[in-house]
Amino acid sequence: MRAAVAVAVLAVTWVAVLTKDPYGEDCRYQQYPPTGATFRGSVPNYIINLDLPPRERWVQLIREKKVELKVIIQHIKKVISVFFPSGKLIQLLESKMAWLGSTLPYPFNEEIEGIAETAGSELGDVVVFNVFYEIFTVCTSIIAEDKAGKLYHARNLDFGLFLGWDIKNSSWIVTQKLKPLMVSLDFQKNNKTVFQSANLAGYVGMVSGIRPGIFTLTMNERFSIDGGYIGVFEWIFGKRDGWWMSFLTRSVLENSTSYEEAKDRLTNTRLLAPAYFILAGNQSGQGSVITRSRTATLDVWNLNASTGTWYVLETNYDRWKVPLVVDDRRTPAMNCLNLTMQQNISLPALYNVLSTKPILNKLTVSTTLMAVSEGRIETYLRDCPDPCSPW
Repeated sequence: MRAAVAVAVLAVTWVAVLTKDPYGEDCRYQQYPPTGATFRGSVPNYIINLDLPPRERWVQLIREKKVELKVIIQHIKKVISVFFPSGKLIQLLESKMAWLGSTLPYPFNEEIEGIAETAGSELGDVVVFNVFYEIFTVCTSIIAEDKAGKLYHARNLDFGLFLGWDIKNSSWIVTQKLKPLMVSLDFQKNNKTVFQSANLAGYVGMVSGIRPGIFTLTMNERFSIDGGYIGVFEWIFGKRDGWWMSFLTRSVLENSTSYEEAKDRLTNTRLLAPAYFILAGNQSGQGSVITRSRTATLDVWNLNASTGTWYVLETNYDRWKVPLVVDDRRTPAMNCLNLTMQQNISLPALYNVLSTKPILNKLTVSTTLMAVSEGRIETYLRDCPDPCSPW
């Protein structure tokens, strides 16, 4: 398996070097409302009642999704067993991860415990699922402002890199197994919406969400030598002064009551892993890409339509660096936005951009569209028919 993955990576790299964009295509138009070969379907809606004790909040959802959750957990174990076939590492991980779960902050620790109990899964397995995002994601997020000052926010969630390739179906195995877990969640207190998110069932952190009328937020992984594994090791050895990045985004969505407050927390809070936070408010110019190391903010790229910056976008590379030749989603996204032009920007226009290969690729699980002024969030499952970039 390792040899096959290595050969595939080398082949894709070689093709990319010889040809400028082997998987690229002209910017897509008229893709919305979603239909056709790139549209897998809509996602189901669930309410998460924040007035319930944490252990009970996810019960209804997990009862309906526990089979799918167990499938992805079993595949993670299968990937590990390829490299460590004795099974001893899996047993060790289950034990250590269960202990790690007990050290997580409230209410996330108790929510994860409730999910494991409802699903009938080992606690350590559900903990692994909840730290997954720190390692295996590549995404594209965009904020754009129209001529009237209205803000739109959209993202492709790309998940499952190097966790098994299905040769028969030409797809990443984990990407396909995650799609049935994709849900739209409405977090409520006193029967009123606090925030909404596009999420994976069983994952208590947030990667995409909206606090209606106030702000929208997505999070992308940032690759760095000083990566999340260092923060996890520090946590294990007792240094716990940083936030798990998806727990921070959840806390911001749940508790921050303004764009400025959200931006301050995302800019100044110590993290376990580097990250990009893509944040949009409800007024002209309230949009930013916050580039974070674990301990500092390295850059804040702000919207400023008056000077021509009517959109900001983030894939998984610092904006001052050139993306890898085998993974340049930034350039085609910018080209399509520039061709769209500010006067034509809308959620359907952003869906068009995110439907263009290689922005849409074999790792793409879903596309989420958000308009803060309308309190609107839509999520659609995606497919990428061949020829299509593996990432």
